[in-house]
Amino acid sequence: MPFYKKSLKKNRRHQKTHLLIGSIVGVAFYSIVIFSLTFDLLVQNLYAQPVSFISTVEPVSIPEQASVGLPIRLKIPKIKVDAAIEYVGLNSKGEMDIPKTPRNTAWYNLGPRPGEVGSAAIAGHLNWYSGATGVFANLSKLKIGDKIIVQDDKGVTIAFIVRKIRMYGTKDDASDVFVSNDGRAHLNLITCDGVWDKRTKQYSTRLVVFADKE
Repeated sequence: MPFYKKSLKKNRRHQKTHLLIGSIVGVAFYSIVIFSLTFDLLVQNLYAQPVSFISTVEPVSIPEQASVGLPIRLKIPKIKVDAAIEYVGLNSKGEMDIPKTPRNTAWYNLGPRPGEVGSAAIAGHLNWYSGATGVFANLSKLKIGDKIIVQDDKGVTIAFIVRKIRMYGTKDDASDVFVSNDGRAHLNLITCDGVWDKRTKQYSTRLVVFADKE
């Protein structure tokens, strides 16, 4: 699978983010940015080939809102997840970075904080090269109506309710994972799923759990 370079600047959270799929020809008036989300799955001592979600969306501006703290912990009672949250941006290849350990999660800190208007994204591993299970090994067991809790550095807990669960192929448009225009706060959890392909060294699908602030 080809890699896509980014021109994404590490702008502040309240700046506009623009995403791009494929080739853009004759685009004017907008600053175009390529956004690529990758998940490296370490399995059988092999690094999975990064898989990218590339999307085209309209520019989104985050309205002024009360300050939300930085997320520090993710809890999902249904599947007994109680995990630290790392802050990740882009790696040297211009891709979203990943959690450093199998039991931590990673929040994309160039997007909204969980609880802010917009779609906050948190990724976690399915499994690990050593054979250890990843923090999101049981993410597929969540159902609509289940609760997800984020604790921030101000001591505030923010609850989200699962609205939708969807599988994405490696080439699917996943713009709705990262961008929303409804003026509400969303939290989307992402991990690998499907069948492990020995040839490409990657999983066939990505599982995304969409949740709305309670």
